[in-house]
Amino acid sequence: MKKILENKLALILVTLVVGGLIGWILKPSSSESHEGHAHENESGVPTLWTCSMHPQIKLGEPGDCPICGMDLIPASQASSGSDNPMVFEMTPEAVALAQIHTTKIGGTNGSGELFLTGKIQADERENAAITAKFPGRIEKLFVTFTGEKVKAGQRLATIYSPELLTAQRELLEAVKSKASFPQLYAAAKEKLKLWKLTDGQITEIEQSGTVREQFDILADQSGVVTQRNIAVGDYVSTGSVLFNVVNLNKLWVLLDAYESDLPLLSTGNEISFTVAGMPEENFKAKISFIDPLLNANTRAASVRAEITNSGGKLKPEMFVTAKIQTAKKPSSAGVTIPRTAVLWSGKRSVVYVKVPNSEMPGFEMREVTLGNRMGDNYLIESGLQAGEEIVTNGVFAIDAAAQLSGQYSMMKRPQTKSLEVSEEFRNQITAVADAYFQVKNGLVKDKLDESQKALAAIEQSLSKVNMGLVKDQAHDKWMEILNGMKDARAKMASAKDIEEARKHFSMLSFHVLEMTETFGINKDVVYKDYCPMAFGDQGAYWLSEQKDITNPYFGASMLACGEVKQTYLKGQPVMDLSGTSSAPATHKH
Repeated sequence: MKKILENKLALILVTLVVGGLIGWILKPSSSESHEGHAHENESGVPTLWTCSMHPQIKLGEPGDCPICGMDLIPASQASSGSDNPMVFEMTPEAVALAQIHTTKIGGTNGSGELFLTGKIQADERENAAITAKFPGRIEKLFVTFTGEKVKAGQRLATIYSPELLTAQRELLEAVKSKASFPQLYAAAKEKLKLWKLTDGQITEIEQSGTVREQFDILADQSGVVTQRNIAVGDYVSTGSVLFNVVNLNKLWVLLDAYESDLPLLSTGNEISFTVAGMPEENFKAKISFIDPLLNANTRAASVRAEITNSGGKLKPEMFVTAKIQTAKKPSSAGVTIPRTAVLWSGKRSVVYVKVPNSEMPGFEMREVTLGNRMGDNYLIESGLQAGEEIVTNGVFAIDAAAQLSGQYSMMKRPQTKSLEVSEEFRNQITAVADAYFQVKNGLVKDKLDESQKALAAIEQSLSKVNMGLVKDQAHDKWMEILNGMKDARAKMASAKDIEEARKHFSMLSFHVLEMTETFGINKDVVYKDYCPMAFGDQGAYWLSEQKDITNPYFGASMLACGEVKQTYLKGQPVMDLSGTSSAPATHKH
């Protein structure tokens, strides 16, 4: 009995080993396709498909959302290498599927360029209503649809009028006795003239001695038929509007200007504008009228420019983004955006800004501070610049896709580095930043003496900063930054050559950047620049007041080497992205 049990146990063990071997041999290769796998894109990265309204849905192939039936959109796409963790990139196909639309925002930027948005409209003075001059029945129509082009004098319809027949017979009777009753003859002719019959038509009736049963309705002006109000068989009375015609050779550009924009505008200002359908083509016009009244709902006034529509490229209702170079300085830098662009989460909400000049469509999540709501728009107190392009339709789809891919979104935002300080303190440290820019510009020009001379302005500005304006955590942080700046400034001042000065400038820049990110400065926009080749390819950062790269670590030898890593806008909190890793971006030589 014991031997039988041992034989059975051995048989079971052998069976298990052989079965495992066969399973291992026959298992599908990881590269083989099987039902239910996630589709892969060209780079071999699996693409998940999700619903913009129900981000918990994750499927391996396109189709409809099982909850709401909406088309699924790609939840993850191959990245083109953006090193900004706040930017979410999508394929052009995903952008089209999500029906994402973008719009440039209005307002004034730091260069004195005012951006306004609006529409193309027909010139009201070129509108014409073609009316019935006498009552009658429509017998024929020669213009049967709206949008048809007509010329002045062209036949539009034919009308039969019993009243006009009677008036013609009265004229023919009056012709027979005009020698005896000239007043009766003149009255009969005048009646036909009041019904807009021409002298030639009246003479033809007199000479032929017969009445005309039908008369043509002619176009008073050339243009496009925008409305047809009649059909064959309709009976019309005198004064009835038969057709509306508008001449589209002359158009109006109607722009919305808010209260803060109006002091910057005057009649005669030249505007340069683009339309959504032809983004690469620029049109020019001049402001001819500024509405003296504000719209009570939007708090905006209409600004009108006139343009000749050569070639018929422009169409009424096209959206317009206009740029106006102003000589006056704006009183405020506020911009307005449509409410459809905002993911609302209180006063500090989220918008998505389109990344310019990117290989793949990229959208940067940006926190903004909302001001008052004006009709269908929000006033933006901070976080956006005039001329930037924001997502106005499909913003939720982008945010949901970013959330699914594990990137930052409205529900998952990084911590902020910024600390709240008084406006007075911020003004004082802005003077420190201005002095720093002088030091930086000296190095850009390869002039050590000019740079070291500007260090005195930093020392003077630092001595005027009132440390009593900051408390607790802000005070401790400022003391740390202050000591670092003083040390770097002193070492740079005693540097014997420009190369040594540039090494200490790197540390000075580190503390100035910390100051800017922690407390903010009262500049509309400043830039965090980076040169990866500085100090033997170790790389170095600096703060710049201009967007164009001017490298203080190389000067004239490689002036444009570097890239803008981050943009700091006035009043916008700076996110703590220290925990994110990014590959070095390509830089410009």
